[in-house]
Amino acid sequence: MKTEKTSAQTLFQNGQIWKMVDSSLQIDLVGKTLVHYKHYKGETKRAPVSLASKDVLAKFLKQNKAVLTKAAPAKAAASKS
Repeated sequence: MKTEKTSAQTLFQNGQIWKMVDSSLQIDLVGKTLVHYKHYKGETKRAPVSLASKDVLAKFLKQNKAVLTKAAPAKAAASKS
């Protein structure tokens, strides 16, 4: 029997920004199972880098009704000739 991959496995990409009611979350680095992110609360200028598994972070974003505001930037085009 084939198992389906969870959406959390493909959900996160480097550079994404998720907005919530009173905070925002920026994805810095996505690994195989872990995500490095910064959680900005209110109007703070700096936030510590945090680390969580993809599943835990997906649950957190779902509970807080986060909305993706900035998708990951497109990869650079092939080198110029």
